Amino acid sequence: MVQWFVAVCTLILVACLWTVLRYLRWRSPSNALLRGLGRDLSQCRGKDCLSNGCLSDHNAADAPASAGASAVTLICKPSALASHLVKNCPTFSHFPSGSKWSWRASPFLQTVSGVCCWPSESAVRFARDHLLMSDDGLVALDWAVAGTAVAWHKLRRTASNSTNPVLLIIPNSFGKITTNVLKLCEVGLCHGYLPVVFNRRGQNGTPLGTPRLQQFGDPTDLREAVCYIRYRQPAGRLYAVSESTGSGLLLSYLGECGSSSYLTAAACISPILRCQAWYDSALYWLYHSALLLYQKICLSRYRTALGEVIPTDSVFSSSSLRGLEEALFCGPVVGGASWEGYWESNEPLRDVDEVAVPVLCVCSRDDPVRGPPNQTLPLELFHSNPHLFLLLSSRGGHCGFATPTDAWSHCALLQFFCAATDFCSGEGNSAPRLATPRRRAPGGGASGRTIRHRSGSTCKKPAARLPRPPRHPRHLQLAAFLHTADRLYSHTPPVPRPQGNVA
Repeated sequence: MVQWFVAVCTLILVACLWTVLRYLRWRSPSNALLRGLGRDLSQCRGKDCLSNGCLSDHNAADAPASAGASAVTLICKPSALASHLVKNCPTFSHFPSGSKWSWRASPFLQTVSGVCCWPSESAVRFARDHLLMSDDGLVALDWAVAGTAVAWHKLRRTASNSTNPVLLIIPNSFGKITTNVLKLCEVGLCHGYLPVVFNRRGQNGTPLGTPRLQQFGDPTDLREAVCYIRYRQPAGRLYAVSESTGSGLLLSYLGECGSSSYLTAAACISPILRCQAWYDSALYWLYHSALLLYQKICLSRYRTALGEVIPTDSVFSSSSLRGLEEALFCGPVVGGASWEGYWESNEPLRDVDEVAVPVLCVCSRDDPVRGPPNQTLPLELFHSNPHLFLLLSSRGGHCGFATPTDAWSHCALLQFFCAATDFCSGEGNSAPRLATPRRRAPGGGASGRTIRHRSGSTCKKPAARLPRPPRHPRHLQLAAFLHTADRLYSHTPPVPRPQGNVA
């Protein structure tokens, strides 16, 4: 409780200090506080990559932004899809950040508004599905609905023929459901999507069925969850959105599954792409302390269960995010590899050349959590890979991108999904198209292809094939049992006993 009180007082002090310094127009590049929390003064040119040849980070840092709007740069490899996106996505060229005296000009306040979950009345409710994995572990899927969750439980069993697209949302690797995720669920519902939030083992109230946590870039559980979603919604397209460190899991999944990922398109909001370097670098103390404290609080719930397989003393006495991650998954005590070997199997970009669907990464230059773009973003990757697109704004913070009306990042990714779907569906038959993922029915067959698995990573484990209806897949056994028991004991009238002797 004392730590939270100190954190709140620090936030109020920094906000007041920033307002005074903005009023006095005092800027000092040597001040560590403003360098970590203040606004990044580097701005970019307000043109896309097709008109100016993909601006480099150094050239884009010298041009001032126009009043009331921040410039946006689209960094990608010139292609027919890139031209189609620029033509059909108005948000790719304009970021209405408001006045420079507004609180939105501060990346610190933008980050706090997007990451912290403020107590507010929301029309979104969640209905949870617990999925039983192949190793008896449990993950959870929270389906977002507008209304009561009880009504959704009664209706969702007859909604398998719905053609509404599914929006799979992957939160950060710490399991925190942020304001950004809640707003994305609301926007998705308004646009006809079926949002569903993926919760890892032991996170966000998910029971820890086995004493095993999910590694940073291990997509095994996500692969089974995607198969379940396709089983439940076979007629709707599937899109995926991740935020912050959760982008490592999404990119790992896309790289391992390739063209058989079942996804039509994907997007990453403020992704951490060079994860090992991010853990090794010295994150600003305020963000570092908050993330470390939150992760320890979540792990303390399973301290007794995890004490059988991991050194809990080293976990809770660690003073850095790297030390905590290393104590959980590395070293001879837990049977893991070294720190370098761990990231050889969990680095999100290890199989990025196998990504076969359009992926949009929405980032800001003043992101205080990720760091400077020229040091933390692999710009050369976006210049060479035709499936990856980097939308770089001058403002936005980390998972913020707040505007006077709505979150700019949400509008950008929804427009990206629509434009990429139209292009891959054959809207421009004369233009070369990207390879779209081939789907197959839940029962298999010759009309589709199975997921390709390569032996380059220890996380690549073949997924179990889905059986034909009416048999249930393994991860539906728990839900089917609960449903049968509820129907049996709640709706079956008692059988009367016979009275007297029966001839």
